[in-house]
Amino acid sequence: MKLQIKRKITKKDSTEDIVALLLKDRKLSDVNNFLNPSDPEKIPFSDFFSDKTNFKKDFQRVIDLLKEFKKNKRMIIVYTDYDADGITGGAILWETLHLLGFKVMPFVPDRKREGYGLSKKGIDNVKKLYDPGLIITVDHGIVAHDQISYAKSIGIAVIVTDHHQKLDKKHDAALAVFHTDKLSGSGVSYFFSKELFRSLSTLNTKYEILNTNFKGDYLALASIGTIADLVPLVGPSRSVVKYGLEQLSKSKRLGICQLLKEARIDGKELSPYEVGFMIAPRINAFGRLSHAIDALRLLCTGNIERAKSLAKQAGATNKLRQDLVIKAIEEAEKMVDKSKKIIVLSSNKWEEGIIGLIASKMVEKFYCPAVVMTKSDGFYKGSARSIPGFDITKFLREQKELLVDVGGHKAAAGFTIKDDNLKSFIKAAEKKAQEEISDHDLIPKLDVDLELPLEQVTLKLTQELKKLEPYGVGNPRPLFYSSGQLTSARLFGANANHLKIELKSDAGVTLEIIFFNHGNRLSELDLGQTINIVYSPEIDSWDGRIKVRGIGKFLHLDNV
Repeated sequence: MKLQIKRKITKKDSTEDIVALLLKDRKLSDVNNFLNPSDPEKIPFSDFFSDKTNFKKDFQRVIDLLKEFKKNKRMIIVYTDYDADGITGGAILWETLHLLGFKVMPFVPDRKREGYGLSKKGIDNVKKLYDPGLIITVDHGIVAHDQISYAKSIGIAVIVTDHHQKLDKKHDAALAVFHTDKLSGSGVSYFFSKELFRSLSTLNTKYEILNTNFKGDYLALASIGTIADLVPLVGPSRSVVKYGLEQLSKSKRLGICQLLKEARIDGKELSPYEVGFMIAPRINAFGRLSHAIDALRLLCTGNIERAKSLAKQAGATNKLRQDLVIKAIEEAEKMVDKSKKIIVLSSNKWEEGIIGLIASKMVEKFYCPAVVMTKSDGFYKGSARSIPGFDITKFLREQKELLVDVGGHKAAAGFTIKDDNLKSFIKAAEKKAQEEISDHDLIPKLDVDLELPLEQVTLKLTQELKKLEPYGVGNPRPLFYSSGQLTSARLFGANANHLKIELKSDAGVTLEIIFFNHGNRLSELDLGQTINIVYSPEIDSWDGRIKVRGIGKFLHLDNV
């Protein structure tokens, strides 16, 4: 592990100086907006588009068509992705149109039958089931040029709302395209739906319900999707999450309430951690192992018994998912060739819905890009995850002649490959990675904000750091590097797998630090020795007492 420490703090630096330096190093274009994010309810959708004239034309074309559909009672399909970002975004848009009085149905593709995003099979199923005149995509569609042309050829117009990487190709067949990489899929859906509501609110609608939802529940849903999709929490996405988290804990929506209760976090202050590790996995579990339409039903139901049942199902499905991932990771680790600069694994046994999680764990353990594939209906479905600085979607697109389709972000991608091309793809990917990834790229790096003495880590500083919340991708929790003399060390937790230590500075200031899943390090420690740690400070409230403690990230012994 290579530590990259940005700054060294001295005892002369004040709390205000430290916070100012942290803000400066985040290279923010607008510090005031970062500390005081705009209310998303007041941000117009047009702000996300540089060409305002074209945006106005496109949006007016959408409004004109929707008015025609309302008048003629024609069917609209909200065609959403099956992950937490797509499901929350789909819930927002479907419910908005429903409450505006449109004839509208949600459609979530089956991961195995129809696959990701718009597909010919999915469009055919929608046509057969609902015979719509319009499909609006949520969280996908930006690269589905052929599929959109096909939909148009059978009489279905398509509006795209998406945030994924696009191709250098115009969407000639789409009625309109609303794409920005500044938001998640659910974020795009929130602002698009809000603009629809404001443009169509003169129709016979449930105005007050929608007005309240855009200030409350829809923001809460968009915050879940944004956090779940690992979208950088800067700019408007920071606004969505900051305001959305406040609404999430106050929500009276039955599905949200039962989901929080099932996860045992109802009544608690919610942060991106609870959303990312407790709420989103339960929503995602449906699409991974069963059908994600049940996740959408959970978020939109007005029936308390159904909400309870679906929330319970979410918890049980998520537990099954966890068990499958543990088993698959054990198998995957035995298959890794450590001499390669990319991990490429395939199996006929792994569930398609968990291969992205397996890939993430491989990156976490071996610190190199990972591609994991499983056989599905005559093809191999693949999921890829990357390390910082290596664009995995670009890497895969450079081998598109071997792939059926590919899409994603710099850090994550999904693709399909024909069975016959599997061996050629593995060989090509390993060869290309060998050429493009240097040994230096594969050294794990930990960016540390500040090196500072323990006496500088005060309650006042820790309270001031709360101004930087919410933390997440693009706005990580500040990491500090400090040294001190070890005064105590013990294990804790049900399986005694966590480590708690206390360090003392030369000035006699002590700090307690918790290292989760570091219980195996206890045998290395001796009281009195100097310990160097990387950690994040947090406020610990217990039994009426408030103190600062550290959540450890890295521990290094002075004599090693």
